[in-house]
Order: sequence, then structure tokens, then C-alpha cells
Amino acid sequence: LTGYAQGGTYSVRFSTRGVKTGTDEIKRAVDSILTMVDTTLSGYNKGSQLSRYNAGAQVEPNGMFREIFTVSKRLYEETGGALDMASGPLFNAWGFGFTSDSMPSARKVDSLRAVCGMDKLDDRMLPLDPRIRPGLNFNSIAQGYTCDKIAGYLHSLGVKDMLVNIGEIYCEGVNPSGKPWTIGVDMPEDGNMELGGAGLVGIWQGDGSGCGVVTSGNYRKFYVKDGRKYSHTVDPRTGYPVSHSLLSATIVAPDATLADAYATYCMVIGLEESRTFIESSEDIEGYLVYADGDSMAEWVSSGFNLVRE
Repeated sequence: LTGYAQGGTYSVRFSTRGVKTGTDEIKRAVDSILTMVDTTLSGYNKGSQLSRYNAGAQVEPNGMFREIFTVSKRLYEETGGALDMASGPLFNAWGFGFTSDSMPSARKVDSLRAVCGMDKLDDRMLPLDPRIRPGLNFNSIAQGYTCDKIAGYLHSLGVKDMLVNIGEIYCEGVNPSGKPWTIGVDMPEDGNMELGGAGLVGIWQGDGSGCGVVTSGNYRKFYVKDGRKYSHTVDPRTGYPVSHSLLSATIVAPDATLADAYATYCMVIGLEESRTFIESSEDIEGYLVYADGDSMAEWVSSGFNLVRE
């Protein structure tokens, strides 16, 4: 199944073996999940629950909004604020959120940091201080979360072999050739907007178990001002785009939501902290590509099954 979603295209490949539901019905159900995500979590859809919430409207969050908020709260606490879905105004100020602003002053950054943060919202999504309403932005997990939602629906039909690709990926079982899925990792060269357009640095080989596979990097979304590159990864703890040697992080996790989140987390904390995080985490594997002088180098965790072209 293919179509358009979340600013790009999606592809859902699955085996119908043992599945009684017709393909047309499955297509309608997948599209309905994508529509629900758009009308709930999209910051580009001005009528979505997220957009109305950020605008200060009284919103009764549906189950999807509450679920992703709860996940975001947990990730914020786990990462010490490095993953902060309530820093939307900071992302906007740097031009990497839902607006096209750029180059905020230090004073502006400081003022936004003062009103951002998941710690300023209670578990009901209400501000602890009525004068402060942080702006939410779920871009760092929304695509992975959507993959998991579609995979969950396919599981309910009895599907065992699938690859759900909505910019991020969830895969399980085997491909049409009867072999575990393989996923290419793009060469992280600045301006490489086409999948595989600059070649691949490697290929991940699955083992048939269900997992999310997500790559995050700073080679597609950035701008250059006065000779300096400003990446789209903003560290909410400092309020500024990151500046380090890590070019891309590919994470394999039990689900796509976590893979999406942890890939972004690695791009916030940089190479050395990412290595420590991956090595100390159960059920997480990683492949890090980083700048080493004028060339690229890589680090691969022991359980990341990397093969070459």
C-alpha cells in the first residue's frame, strides 16, 4: 500500500498469508490511522488538536494525544530534558518547527527557555503555572509512533511479515523473498535529500523479530548563515542547535517510537555520550557515522547487524 502522508509518501508492505481482511479494507484502515494522526498531532494542520492546544484553545485530548504526551513525558525524564516535546517555541525560533523564523537573539533564546519544558505541564497536560503554556511539538517521535500504530493494526489482523515505512520504519518477519528485511543507511552528506541519492554507508540486516529502525541526522535540514551551519537538532537544555561531530545515528529498538526518539536523542548528545547510552541500554542497537577530520568514520554496536553493499 502506498500514498501520501506527513509531508511525504508512505509504503506499507505485508504478507496477506492467513489474513481474511481484504486489501481494500486494510487500505482504508491504514488511511484512517494516518488521518487520525494528522488531525491530532500535526502542527502543520491548523485545525488539529495539537495546533489548537498550542494556540491556547480548550482541547479535550483524545486517546492518541494523551498517549503520545505520556510517552513524551517519560522520555523527557529519562533523558534529563534532552528530549523535550514541550520546546516547540524554541524549534520555531530557529526555523525548524512549524514556522520559518531563524537566528533568534540570545535574549530571545533565554526568554523562550523560561517558558518551555515538559516539567511545566502536569500529567493532564495542564500548565503548572497558568501564565505559562509551553508549545508542544512531537516531530521527533510522531512518524515512529505512526509506524507502530499501523503495525499494531496489522498485528490485529494476524499479519506476521511487514515493513511499515513512513519516513521511519517498523519491520518484522521476512520480505517477499523469504529473507529478513534489509534497510539501507543513507550517506550523511549535506544536502542529500534523495533516499540513497548519495549512496549508502551500510545496510542493516534484520533477524525476523519486530523492531523499529530509524536514522536521524543533520544533513538534510539545516541552513548556513555567515559561514556557520545551523543544524535542525536543537538542544532544549541550551536552547541552541547542536555543534558536534556526529553526522547521523541509526537506532534499532523494540518499536519505532523508541527508535525515533533515541535517534534524535543521540543527535542531541553527540558521539561519545551516544556510544555510552547505546552500550548501556538493553534492547537498543546503534550505528553512528561521524566526522573525523575531512573524512567520515563509524561506530557500530555489537548487536547491530551491519553489512556492506
